[in-house]
Amino acid sequence: MTTPAARLRAHLSKTPLTVMPCCFDGLSAKLIGDAGFPVSFMSGFAVSAARIGAPDTGLISYGEMVDQGRNVCAATSALIIGDGDTGYGNALNVKRTVKGYAQAGFAAVMIEDQLAPKRCGHTKGKLVVSRDEAVDRIKAAVDAREEGSDILILARTDARHGHGLDEALERARAFKEAGADLLFVEAPHDVGEMETICREVPGWHMANLVEGGATPMLPHAELERIGYRLAAYPLTLLSTAIRAMQEALAEMAAGRHPDDALLPFADLRKAVGFDAYYEEESRYADKRD
Repeated sequence: MTTPAARLRAHLSKTPLTVMPCCFDGLSAKLIGDAGFPVSFMSGFAVSAARIGAPDTGLISYGEMVDQGRNVCAATSALIIGDGDTGYGNALNVKRTVKGYAQAGFAAVMIEDQLAPKRCGHTKGKLVVSRDEAVDRIKAAVDAREEGSDILILARTDARHGHGLDEALERARAFKEAGADLLFVEAPHDVGEMETICREVPGWHMANLVEGGATPMLPHAELERIGYRLAAYPLTLLSTAIRAMQEALAEMAAGRHPDDALLPFADLRKAVGFDAYYEEESRYADKRD
């Protein structure tokens, strides 16, 4: 059986653009896989919100993220890329993060160059470490991969925010030279910058499409034309779920029941896996009279 990383390499090598709705728990990951999406990304923003009810400002820990990742990877047929933030410390912490994510079942792990505590890439307060330190993080991640942790390394830079596009491009080139498998220049401001990123830095690139964020929300065909290999939608499902829950709570607070917003109970059971469970259970049912 091939590893998740090997399957992701094979998928990316033959697929021009992969659209990734992003997950945050086992159920969202399961729904993504059931809907036919081959790859998803476990969003740190969304996990922090769903697991600890807190913003993506470095509050959630490595242990909480990797534990969430085990459940996510086990719940779905989709290949999962994990948000490894800054690696949770120095170069040796980065290596531990990469090894732990590989053991949890991730196909790839993202390591970024922000200064701890990190921030969501489309919110205020972002700072990055020096280019040398950023490259050392990726070198450590690659070393962990080469030491037996079969996992792809997604290298992210947030340097566009405070240092401009040229510095972000230099960092992406250095990450690629250090051995990163995938590149992610966060928060380009327009189509021209997105085209420059994919043209000037060879490799597989990820676009991060945040509704209301800095990066233009382009059609899939346009992202493919520009040269992106992955299109991540980190907050779409979380935002949809929060809105639906808030609306249901408002209805109940007003003395009404949100009947029209509910799935039929049979569909709910199917979505969480009861039908599949009963089908498998029947293989082992007690057949005595």
